Amino acid sequence: MKVRIGIDIGGTNTKFGLIGPDGTILKRHRIQTSSFDSFDSFIKEVVEQARKMLKSEDELIGIGIGAPNGNVHSGMIESAPNMPWRYKLPIRAKVQEAFDCPVALTNDANAAAMGEKIFGGAKEMNDFVVITLGTGVGSGIYINGELAYGHDGFAGEIGHVITYPGGRLCGCGRRGCIEAYVNAKGILRTLAEEKYQFPDSELAQIEEKEINVKVIGQYAEKGDSLALHIFEKTGEFLGLTLANSMAYTSPEAFFLFGGITKVGEILREPVHRHMEANMLNIYQNKAKVVFSELPEDDAAILGAAALV
Repeated sequence: MKVRIGIDIGGTNTKFGLIGPDGTILKRHRIQTSSFDSFDSFIKEVVEQARKMLKSEDELIGIGIGAPNGNVHSGMIESAPNMPWRYKLPIRAKVQEAFDCPVALTNDANAAAMGEKIFGGAKEMNDFVVITLGTGVGSGIYINGELAYGHDGFAGEIGHVITYPGGRLCGCGRRGCIEAYVNAKGILRTLAEEKYQFPDSELAQIEEKEINVKVIGQYAEKGDSLALHIFEKTGEFLGLTLANSMAYTSPEAFFLFGGITKVGEILREPVHRHMEANMLNIYQNKAKVVFSELPEDDAAILGAAALV
């Protein structure tokens, strides 16, 4: 059987999928990206796990990789802020050495956007943006039915647009990037900064080490004032950024993707409301804010596999 392997490399986890001829994920696996002390040891494990997915009768026709700051042109991961290792990592060449098949690389958010276009809610759209919300904040941008790469392969870094000059320190080393406000750590920082305004909140009484975005979502569902305020602020931060992004991409929809979106409408509604409140009038009421229609573990894997 002809198969492809899709690999989604994230700052926290790396996910693998063995993809059949009809796009079905036949096997899945994951490893913890941050548990490796060097890039070489990480690549060795990636190659080993990819090989384990194959049966002797399988015909591997290609491997697609999505990674933070993955450059489709150079085949390198270049200075990814949320990866354990920095500088230029020749991942495509390293994987190519181990397998006798084509290997392709793209940005992880681009891979998620490709997955949404081919298998998800964007099948009938030519202009849309996928925003990935997790350890980092990325974006994959489709314009006129094609993925935007830019001349250097790095187009689509909405997470590193400086929305608040002089603001929070971002993992990229600059201040005020929207990623520092709406990624997982950013949401927890908002909690730490705002909780003293809500002395009657149950959430405010919990030790910070026991809190994550899922916990905040659970308290928001119960009507906790602090938890609802945190998602209102997060919606304000991200909504403003999407309103600005509308001016240079004008998509039909923004798809929110990633673990943070599991809190559902508690996040989506304030994002959409603040986006419309900050939108230039010629764009108002034209773009939807919706969740990805693909499971979190599938979109980037399928999109990466589609590269080959």
